[in-house]
Amino acid sequence: MFERYGGFAQVRRIVSAFYDRALDSPVLQGYFAGISMPRLIDHQTKFVASVMDGPASFTDEALERIHAPLGISHDEFLEMARLLRETLEDFGVARPDVEIVDRAIRTRETLIVTKRG
Repeated sequence: MFERYGGFAQVRRIVSAFYDRALDSPVLQGYFAGISMPRLIDHQTKFVASVMDGPASFTDEALERIHAPLGISHDEFLEMARLLRETLEDFGVARPDVEIVDRAIRTRETLIVTKRG
């Protein structure tokens, strides 16, 4: 899937567009104050590449460690998943492939969501 959609260059464009949406989301924009967006986009590009069967990889432990201090709620997680899904669709990613990426993200919810209630 990774190669079919253009490799790192295209995945980076997708991730950049995704973060444009996240920065516009009143639900999510507070998470990005003071964050180096180029650095975050680099990391997220590698993560999305990994769930698209690309050469990058992330361990569950790394995902959990990175997200633990952020206090992400279930609703915020769902907003991020929704925005990523919309972005993939807008970039012409086929529905079955969008489903694969979405499922890969959603199976990691317990590693990302740390805020209860």
